[in-house]
Amino acid sequence: MSDQQQAPEQDSKPGLLQTIQSILAALFGVQSAKNRERDFTKGDAGNYIGVYVVLVIALVIGMVITVNLVLDAAAK
Repeated sequence: MSDQQQAPEQDSKPGLLQTIQSILAALFGVQSAKNRERDFTKGDAGNYIGVYVVLVIALVIGMVITVNLVLDAAAK
């Protein structure tokens, strides 16, 4: 690919999947420097905050469900 074909991709804002991937990587501490730089230069803070809140709530609910299932299985 030529540089002209890659330029629009590099200049565009991160999409929803890229935002989710960046948030998950940051939550687990494995975010790459390239993606972090992209997020801070081209990303919208509101999008990242919204996705972060939803993912943290989902993670906590998932942990609560898992712990309850394990405790119920251990009690039987």
